[in-house]
Amino acid sequence: MKGHVRERGKGNWYAVIDIRDPTTNRRRRKWHSLEAQGKRQAQIECAALIAEMDAGAYIETDKTSLNNFLDRWERDWAATNVSPKTAERYSQLLKLHIRPMLGAKPMQAIRAQDLNALYTSLHDKLAPRTVGHVHRLLHLVFGHATKWGNIKRNVVALVDAPKVPPTEAPVLQLTEIPQMFDAVRGRGYSLYPIAVVALGTGMRRGELCALRWQDVNLDAATLRVERSLEQTRKSGLRFKEPKSARGRRTISLSPAVVAELRKHWAVQQEQRLSLGLGGSPPDGLVFADWDGSAFAPDRLSDNFADTMEAAGLPHVTLHTLRHTHASQLIRSGVDILTVSRRLGHATATVTLNVYGHIIATEDKAAEITQAMFDNAGVGK
Repeated sequence: MKGHVRERGKGNWYAVIDIRDPTTNRRRRKWHSLEAQGKRQAQIECAALIAEMDAGAYIETDKTSLNNFLDRWERDWAATNVSPKTAERYSQLLKLHIRPMLGAKPMQAIRAQDLNALYTSLHDKLAPRTVGHVHRLLHLVFGHATKWGNIKRNVVALVDAPKVPPTEAPVLQLTEIPQMFDAVRGRGYSLYPIAVVALGTGMRRGELCALRWQDVNLDAATLRVERSLEQTRKSGLRFKEPKSARGRRTISLSPAVVAELRKHWAVQQEQRLSLGLGGSPPDGLVFADWDGSAFAPDRLSDNFADTMEAAGLPHVTLHTLRHTHASQLIRSGVDILTVSRRLGHATATVTLNVYGHIIATEDKAAEITQAMFDNAGVGK
């Protein structure tokens, strides 16, 4: 196989390679755009290209646009390999932030500078964490395109991930907890017992909405997290397995949580009997609507947020109760592995990333170090 380089216009170098058409067995000339800066570098790239062709590792230049590839990727991969909620989140990120700027470009033609320009434009209108989600999604998409032979390399791997400044998980102050409970007490949607269990266990909202009475053992003061309730625009509500193997777990309950769950059970049975529904079955939901149906997680969050705003606590969300639960355990000296298991995190690393700022401060470290020196008489 032979080839040479040629410059078209100023600084636009091409490899011109003679190849044999496998169908007609005739030779034809193929032009291949190079990224070279200067003739010498173009010759090196041309030689490498010929070597790839001889070894059968060459990937034909594909003019398929990113939009066309994403259409197939969403239909043939995302729809069957991730949860409906994750697929919905991917689709939203692609539609709002990736397709408008990069979608029309041929996938092979997208360069690192295009990605950097995208991230810069998004930083002006999105939170840094969301820009990070865009980067990780692009890395996944281009990784698949590389693996499947659509492109030669994953250009996203050449770009630094957008920096996400560290943030502290929002928590309730101890003085705000009574205010929060006063706000939800007596409200519809069983907000008070939900808030008690959320604060007392650190469960996610989907786990709370999926909790059944058969998962609760009030005599043993424990409950089992076996599933979660997911809500998507396309599929509506569906029960699903926990996010990870560690998500299926047993959580011990404090006496206060047990007492409130006993009260909630009695109130729920009284309501069901008054409506002619009979007693709650073992697989009945602990936190259910009047007819026993599941609460939509989004509606529950909105209802809780509205209640908090009316109470002068607009910064408090249902997820804040999970963060508050974790932070109080850590500040009380519970080891990070125990906290991680209680929260259902996939690994303790996840817990450290979210709550690491709580575990120890430099002042505390200095105090511990000083105790060692005091015992040895150093500095006296």
